[in-house]
Formats: sequence, structure tokens, C-alpha cells
Amino acid sequence: MSEEIDDTTVVEEISLDEINDLIGIEGSIAMLPDEKEKKPNVFSQTAPDMTFLETPIEETEEEALPAAEGEETPPGEEIPSAATEEETDDLLAPPAPDNLLEGDDFKNKGGRPTNMVAATKNLIEKGLLVPFEDDKKIEDYTAADFEELIEANFKDNEAKLQDALPAQFFQNMPTEMQQAYKYIADGGQDLKGLFQAMSSSQEIKELDLESEGGQAYAVRTYLQATNYGTVSEIEEEIQSLQDRGDLEKKANQFKPKLDAMQQNMVNQRIAIQEQANEQRQNQSQQYMDNVYQVLEKGDINGIKLDGKTQNMLYAGLVQPNYPSVSGKQTNLLGHLLEKYQWVEPNHDLIAEALWLLADPDAYRGEIRKVGETAAVEKTVRKLKTEQSNLSSSTSPEENTPSAGATPRKRTIAKPKKNFFAR
Repeated sequence: MSEEIDDTTVVEEISLDEINDLIGIEGSIAMLPDEKEKKPNVFSQTAPDMTFLETPIEETEEEALPAAEGEETPPGEEIPSAATEEETDDLLAPPAPDNLLEGDDFKNKGGRPTNMVAATKNLIEKGLLVPFEDDKKIEDYTAADFEELIEANFKDNEAKLQDALPAQFFQNMPTEMQQAYKYIADGGQDLKGLFQAMSSSQEIKELDLESEGGQAYAVRTYLQATNYGTVSEIEEEIQSLQDRGDLEKKANQFKPKLDAMQQNMVNQRIAIQEQANEQRQNQSQQYMDNVYQVLEKGDINGIKLDGKTQNMLYAGLVQPNYPSVSGKQTNLLGHLLEKYQWVEPNHDLIAEALWLLADPDAYRGEIRKVGETAAVEKTVRKLKTEQSNLSSSTSPEENTPSAGATPRKRTIAKPKKNFFAR
């Protein structure tokens, strides 16, 4: 029969001395925390230290003052340095008004630059702001000057960006598109022929020489481009190369030459158009020079021109500032011809302009005749008027002075005295 085990745990109280005897330490004292003393934590409520209120004001001021001469500064403490004159002025200066930018005077009365002037100079030195061409100092700028400077820089940056965008767009284009763009920009019209040449060149570049058909196409195209012979002669040559097993070899020999030939065809079209555009530019420059030389004299076929008329005629002949029915821009001459032909029809004026352009000598001769006839008629009318006045005047005896009479002297009216004159 098994014995029953009593697993009851007995808890006995042991004194501190008995624990010291047990661990073999004599006179040791266990440092146990006092239940009455608790460590402070963030949730502990402590009374604020109000002792500083009991400190006399004289002591507080003396403690705040730095050590006098001859006294040593306690370790770890630094004597504050005296403030400079500028720092003192800045501390004592009144705050800048909120409407500083609304005034017209940006000059600091103290002689130092304002924040606006200093910021503007820094931006100019960094190259972020471009000053005006005049010699006016930034310190003398008004609010309107600063506003005008900033707006001018914004517009200048925007113009540069607009000029740079087409160049960046052109550089990112594929080579074929760059060629087409340049051809069109130079005034090229045969776009169909250009794209056909470019398509043929691209087709040759992508030709597969590993296939027998590609090899035959390369050889055939090269022989045709070099005027080898008739179509039948070229086909016989290709068949002969196939029979000998040299077709692939010949195709690889002809392919680089064929690529260069096709590209030269495209480049030739672009070069021709570029030359035509350069010729048009030279003609345009020569035209503007001739117009300037004609108007510079201030006289056109005996007709005097003032400065305003000279500028109007020059701008109207050389500047394409008006839209045309063709969709392009035209000068004032073309604009007026279209206006009086279609927009506001005045065919009498158009016919007169055409007569002057077609036969200037005959037109000017008729204009002179009209002027001479008008002058003669005016003279006749004047003579008739004078004759009529003479007929209705007094008799000759009344108008003739009597013998021995003294002729009357010529006199003028005396000017009245100015009331305000002193």
C-alpha cells in the first residue's frame, strides 16, 4: 500500500539576521526600498518650487550681472560679449511696415540695403536675375522698378524657353523625321518624292540578306542604280550568280554601297531645298536693302517724304504682318490689294493701282495733265474775279490823288496795354 505524500507548502517567516547567518555574511544590511519613499516619475505630482519668490530683487539682479573687473568667472560660465553697434540698431529699430512694397521709396534711411535690395543683388550675382541695361543702382529702385524688372525677367525666360523647345523637340526626333522637318522648314513642296526616297532607303537598310529573295533584291537594286544594263540582262546576271553560288557574296558586297547611294538620294533632295531657301533669304535681304535705299533719300519721283511716311512705307513693304488668303503672312501692299479686291471691293482704286504698276510713265503723264488743266481753270477763275472787282470799283479820278496833295502815310494800330503788365 503506497504512502500518501503531503504536498502542503509551509511558509515560515525568517528574520534579517537569520538570512545573514544563512549566507555567511556578518553585519550585512539588506538595502530594501522603503515603502514610504517612492521614486518620482512623470505621473508624480510634486509641488512647484516657489522659493525664488522669496529672493530679494537686489540679489537677483546682482547674480545676473557679469563678474566685475578683477573677479574670476566661475568655471563653466561665459561672459556675454557686448553687442555691436549694428546689432543694437537692429534690435532698437522699429519693425518694417507690412506695406513696404506698396510705397515708392525703397531706400533705407540708415544707409544699409533693405531686404528687397539685398535679395535682388544676390539673385543677380547668382545669375538667376538679369538687371536692366541702364546704370540705375538697385538701391534707387522703386516698387514699380522692381515689378518691371521681375516681369521683364519672366518674359525673357519664357521667350528663351519657347525658343529652346523646338530645338529640343527636333533633337529628340528620329533621323528620318529630322530630315523631313528640315526639308519642310526650308520650303520643300515635293513631300511625296522625299518620303518615297526615305522609304526606299529604310527598306534597303532593313533588307534580310540571309534569304535568297533578299539577296536577289539587293543585287538587282544595285545593278539598276548603276545602270548595269536592261532588265533582262540584270536578271541573267542574278541567275548566273545563283548558279555559281555567289549571290550571297555579291549581295553582301553591294549592300553597304546601296545603303550609301539611297542615303545620298535623300541628302541630295534636302541639300537642293536648303540651297533654294538660302537663295530666297539672300533675295529677301537684297529686297529690304533696296527698299531702304530708295526711301532713305526722302524723295520719290519728286515727291517729298516725311519721317512718318518713310517708316510706314518701309514697314508696309518689308514686314509680313498681315494674314493672306493663301494662309501665309503678307506685307501691307499685299494686304491692301486683297482688301480692295475681295473684302471691301473698290475696283476703281485697284484699276488705278494696276495702271500705275503696269505703265508708270503713262499714268504719271495723265496725272500731270489733270493737274495742269486744274491749274489753268483756277487761273481763269482768278482773272475773271479780279476783272469783275475792277469793273465795280470807283472811277479812276476818285482813286487818283489830287495835284499837290500830300500822300497819306502808312500806319498800324497801336497795341493795347496788357492789364497784367507791371
